[in-house]
Amino acid sequence: MLPQVKRPNALKWLDHNLNLDSKTSIMGILNVTPDSFFDGGLHYRINDAVKHGLEMVNDGADIIDVGGESTRPFSDPLPLEEELRRVIPVIKALSQEIDIPISVDTYKSEVARQALEAGAKMVNDISALRFDPAMGPLVAEAGVPIVLMHMKGTPRNMQANPTYKDLLGEIIGFLSKTIKKAVEIGIRRDLIIIDPGIGFGKSFDGNLRIIKELHRFSSLGQPILVGTSNKSFIGHVLDLPVESRETGTMATIAAAVMNGANIVRAHNVRAAKETVTIMDAIKSGRTKAKP
Repeated sequence: MLPQVKRPNALKWLDHNLNLDSKTSIMGILNVTPDSFFDGGLHYRINDAVKHGLEMVNDGADIIDVGGESTRPFSDPLPLEEELRRVIPVIKALSQEIDIPISVDTYKSEVARQALEAGAKMVNDISALRFDPAMGPLVAEAGVPIVLMHMKGTPRNMQANPTYKDLLGEIIGFLSKTIKKAVEIGIRRDLIIIDPGIGFGKSFDGNLRIIKELHRFSSLGQPILVGTSNKSFIGHVLDLPVESRETGTMATIAAAVMNGANIVRAHNVRAAKETVTIMDAIKSGRTKAKP
C-alpha cells in the first residue's frame, strides 16, 4: 500500500490560483535555445516560440516555462545578454496572448527581473538561490512563486560521477535548508515549490529511486515539481534515443503523480495532460476532478 501523501491545497498569488488538491498541474517546457538536448533550435525564433506556447496552452498546460539557457549535462554557462535576448521578447509577446502564468527558467537575477517586468509570474531556479545572491530578495519583493531545485554541482560537472552516501536524505536535507533560507530572505513559504532535480547530478538508478520514493519529499510540506521529460535515464532503461522516449516519459509522469508530484514539467503537453488526468482520477476514485 502506498503511503498517504500530504498535498498542499493550492498555490495562490497575484491573479493566479493553481488547484493542487485534486489536480496535477502541467508545466509546459518552452526552450528558446539552439542547443537544448531535446528540441534545440525548434522554437528558437520569437514567432515560432510564441506559436508553440499557444499550442501548449490549447493542449492543457497550466504554466509555460520559458528558458533561454540549456542546462543539459556538461553545458557551458550562457552570457547574460544572450539569455536576455532570447527570452525577454518571447515572454513579452506570449504574456499578451495567454492568461496562464509564465515561468522564467533562469538562475540569473537580472534575467528574472526583466522577465517579471515583461510579464512572467514565476521563477524556476535550478540553482535554488545558490548561483546569484540577488535572486532571493528579487523574488521576495515580487511576491511570486519560485521553484527551488536540487542539483549536485553545476550543469558543467553535475554528471561527472555523482555519488551520495544517502541520496534521498541528502536531497531532502538540502531542500529543507534552502526553504529555510528562502523564508528568511522574505519569500513566502506558501509560494515555494521544490524540485528533487531528476537528471541534475544523479545516476540513472538514483533518478528511478527518487521517483519511487517521491512521497518522502511531502515531509517538507511544499508543492513538489518533477521534470523527467525525455531524459537520459529513460533512454538508458529503454535503449532509445531522445526522440523516442515519449512512452517512457509518460510512464515516469504517471509514477511521479501516484507518488506525490503536484506539478509535472513536460515537452509534450497533450500527452502529459491525458496521463495526469487518468492518474488523478485513479488517485481520487472519481472520473472528474474537483474544479
